[in-house]
Amino acid sequence: MKVAMYSTKPYDRRSFEAANGAGHDLVFLEPRLTIDTAVLAQGAAAVCPFVNDDLSAPVLEALAAGGTRLVALRCAGFNNVDLKAAARLGIAVARVPAYSPHAVAEFTIGLLLSLVRGIHRAYQRTRDGNFALDGLLGFDLHGRTVGVIGTGKIGALVARSLALGFGCRVLAQDLFPDPALAAIGVTYTDLPTIMAAADILTLHCPLTPETRHLVRAETLALAKPGLVLVNTSRGGLIDAEAAIEALKAGRLGGLAIDVYEQEADLFFEDLSNEILSDDVFARLLTFPNVLVTGHQAFFTREALGAIAAITLGNCTKFAAGEALGAAAVTEAAVVAPKPAAAG
Repeated sequence: MKVAMYSTKPYDRRSFEAANGAGHDLVFLEPRLTIDTAVLAQGAAAVCPFVNDDLSAPVLEALAAGGTRLVALRCAGFNNVDLKAAARLGIAVARVPAYSPHAVAEFTIGLLLSLVRGIHRAYQRTRDGNFALDGLLGFDLHGRTVGVIGTGKIGALVARSLALGFGCRVLAQDLFPDPALAAIGVTYTDLPTIMAAADILTLHCPLTPETRHLVRAETLALAKPGLVLVNTSRGGLIDAEAAIEALKAGRLGGLAIDVYEQEADLFFEDLSNEILSDDVFARLLTFPNVLVTGHQAFFTREALGAIAAITLGNCTKFAAGEALGAAAVTEAAVVAPKPAAAG
């Protein structure tokens, strides 16, 4: 089957070519999928987009007109897909429900430790010959209260690591509480209770209409002063402008994000010689207690291999007329989202 792959980088080519035992005709395209680039998929039965590609109704209509019958997402999140339009056009949508939850969970802990201990700032200082400790005072994670929003595969690993590995008190919220987490002392409760009690808040839920701007002015007003916020899930979970105001007021004591709501024109590209046009993002980068990475949490050899294998497996099943199983995404998924975190 011919598969048009959008937003590809050299590492995508390597991982997908290595996993292509079924012999699909893979067409690697560097541009993002938009209404203007949909024509590049002409004649491809499947398209393989990534997290920031546009799969709105007009784009899906253009793809359908060119013969596309399958959207094979190489990620877990599907908030960028108009599922109603896909169903109307007869386009199947598949995703990678889980690839390497350990990759994102471990990166989350890494971001948290770097932020609260100033590791990233210390690295820059020592390279300049500055070995002073002023401004690098951190705090122990042990004994702190951590809120975990979303306890699917990734969130559960983070909650378990913090509870058992660091000795944190963990409060959690999820539509589907995990009995195994409750058994190790994780307490499920509501968001207001978590915001009032948590020293640290980490987000691991999918982006849906209900969770968009989950962290906003109203919820931040409930937070304990100095709250540290970590997001490795979806940028749209945080109202960035509200976060800036909370940072200025000291309501947020630190922010570590691997995702950003308007990241599509920023992440995965080298913009070091350009002036950032996103004023909100540029403002975030000025805060010493803000740590930003460019949607890197998923980026391990194990995760890339699993993503390629599962995505191409979805293509093989579709080409053979087989059911897509757990990888299939339907409109019902938006109404009652599963607890698996996006990635």
